[in-house]
Amino acid sequence: MSTLSEIEEAIRNLSTPERDLLEARLYSKRFGLDSMKVGERERLLASLDDAEREIDQGLGVSADQLREAVRSWAGR
Repeated sequence: MSTLSEIEEAIRNLSTPERDLLEARLYSKRFGLDSMKVGERERLLASLDDAEREIDQGLGVSADQLREAVRSWAGR
Protein backbone atom coordinates (compact mmCIF):
# COMPACT_ATOMS: atom_id res chain seq x y z
CA MET A 1 0.00 0.00 0.00
CA SER A 2 1.50 3.25 -1.04
CA THR A 3 -1.32 5.75 -1.20
CA LEU A 4 -3.65 7.22 1.36
CA SER A 5 -6.71 5.89 -0.47
CA GLU A 6 -5.32 2.34 -0.36
CA ILE A 7 -4.66 2.68 3.36
CA GLU A 8 -8.16 4.05 3.96
CA GLU A 9 -9.65 1.14 1.98
CA ALA A 10 -7.66 -1.36 4.05
CA ILE A 11 -8.86 0.30 7.27
CA ARG A 12 -12.48 0.04 6.09
CA ASN A 13 -11.95 -3.71 5.69
CA LEU A 14 -10.76 -4.18 9.27
CA SER A 15 -13.06 -5.62 11.91
CA THR A 16 -14.16 -3.29 14.69
CA PRO A 17 -11.67 -4.78 17.21
CA GLU A 18 -8.85 -4.43 14.65
CA ARG A 19 -9.80 -0.79 13.96
CA ASP A 20 -9.90 -0.10 17.70
CA LEU A 21 -6.43 -1.61 18.12
CA LEU A 22 -5.05 0.39 15.18
CA GLU A 23 -6.55 3.59 16.59
CA ALA A 24 -5.03 2.90 20.01
CA ARG A 25 -1.61 2.27 18.46
CA LEU A 26 -1.77 5.45 16.39
CA TYR A 27 -2.79 7.55 19.41
CA SER A 28 -0.01 5.96 21.46
CA LYS A 29 2.53 6.96 18.83
CA ARG A 30 1.01 10.42 18.35
CA PHE A 31 1.14 11.29 22.04
CA GLY A 32 4.39 9.51 22.88
CA LEU A 33 2.83 6.78 24.99
CA ASP A 34 4.70 4.11 23.03
CA SER A 35 8.06 5.55 24.12
CA MET A 36 7.28 5.94 27.83
CA LYS A 37 9.59 4.27 30.32
CA VAL A 38 8.55 1.05 32.01
CA GLY A 39 5.89 1.79 34.60
CA GLU A 40 5.16 5.35 33.39
CA ARG A 41 2.36 4.26 31.11
CA GLU A 42 0.78 2.11 33.82
CA ARG A 43 0.94 5.02 36.29
CA LEU A 44 -0.60 7.36 33.72
CA LEU A 45 -3.42 4.93 32.96
CA ALA A 46 -4.05 4.35 36.68
CA SER A 47 -4.24 8.09 37.32
CA LEU A 48 -6.69 8.49 34.43
CA ASP A 49 -8.80 5.67 35.87
CA ASP A 50 -8.75 7.44 39.26
CA ALA A 51 -9.78 10.72 37.64
CA GLU A 52 -12.63 9.02 35.77
CA ARG A 53 -13.88 7.44 39.02
CA GLU A 54 -13.78 10.83 40.75
CA ILE A 55 -15.77 12.41 37.92
CA ASP A 56 -18.31 9.58 38.06
CA GLN A 57 -18.67 10.21 41.80
CA GLY A 58 -19.26 13.91 41.21
CA LEU A 59 -15.92 14.89 42.72
CA GLY A 60 -14.58 16.65 39.63
CA VAL A 61 -14.80 20.29 38.67
CA SER A 62 -16.92 21.79 35.94
CA ALA A 63 -15.44 23.11 32.71
CA ASP A 64 -16.22 26.65 33.88
CA GLN A 65 -14.39 26.07 37.16
CA LEU A 66 -11.42 24.68 35.25
CA ARG A 67 -11.37 27.67 32.89
CA GLU A 68 -11.44 30.03 35.86
CA ALA A 69 -8.58 28.16 37.52
CA VAL A 70 -6.48 28.28 34.34
CA ARG A 71 -7.14 32.02 34.04
CA SER A 72 -5.94 32.53 37.61
CA TRP A 73 -2.82 30.43 36.98
CA ALA A 74 -2.11 32.48 33.86
CA GLY A 75 -2.55 35.71 35.83
CA ARG A 76 -5.62 36.87 33.91
